[in-house]
Amino acid sequence: MTLEPIQYLLGAGSGSLVGFTLGLVGGGGSILAVPLMVYLVGVPVPHVAIGTSALAVAANAGANLVPHARHGTVKWRCAGMFALAGVLGAYGGSTLGKAFDGQHLLFLFALLMLGVGVLMLRGRSDPGNPDVQCHRENAPKVLAFGLGTGLFSGFFGIGGGFLIVPALMASTAMPMRNAVGSSLVAVTAFGLTAAINYAISGLVDWVLAATFIAGGVVGGIVGTAASHRLAARKGMLNTIFALLIFVVAAYMLWKSGVSLWG
Repeated sequence: MTLEPIQYLLGAGSGSLVGFTLGLVGGGGSILAVPLMVYLVGVPVPHVAIGTSALAVAANAGANLVPHARHGTVKWRCAGMFALAGVLGAYGGSTLGKAFDGQHLLFLFALLMLGVGVLMLRGRSDPGNPDVQCHRENAPKVLAFGLGTGLFSGFFGIGGGFLIVPALMASTAMPMRNAVGSSLVAVTAFGLTAAINYAISGLVDWVLAATFIAGGVVGGIVGTAASHRLAARKGMLNTIFALLIFVVAAYMLWKSGVSLWG
């Protein structure tokens, strides 16, 4: 697939927007990657947009994992168990996603976005035990949650942090601070698994992925700086971002609905 130079510039701009929202409001920002690639960049094949965004999301998550690791917020054993099971789910989910009709996939993706918007509006507390460990007793629960979220993430080609964070908290009782840091291990692993699966079928645009990732790095730096300045208004930022998600989801439902039934 060959895109015009302007489309690659739009890809860098889209990556900057996703990186900015991730830095500004945290989890959930990468949900915009697929609709931006399809409707702004103009990627004509939905599966290519999903495969390429999976790679970009994995790269951005890997970069964001570094500062969390330095601050000691990653529960490596729990994250590793969760990610290991999730990789199997992500492979199965991405295989199923490739076989699914592209327009139907976009329609379901829009429904998913509505769910993400609702989650963004819900306040998140920070309960839990900061000294929690993953062991033989809680391993089945952690592995089951990892498998389920990996399947979901792989099917839609998303990082799935908005699912992984609460899943880690529910399966291990760790605080949200640790769940956010640990989730990046899974987001990276799930994204890479889905991207490799799509790449095997020639459904990743490598140049577009590179420009998107580069834009995401720049946007993430700006968004993180803005987040520190607007920390007192975090609730308002989440509400605004959730409303943006609702608008984009409504547009996707309309566009994909026209393609399916028009």
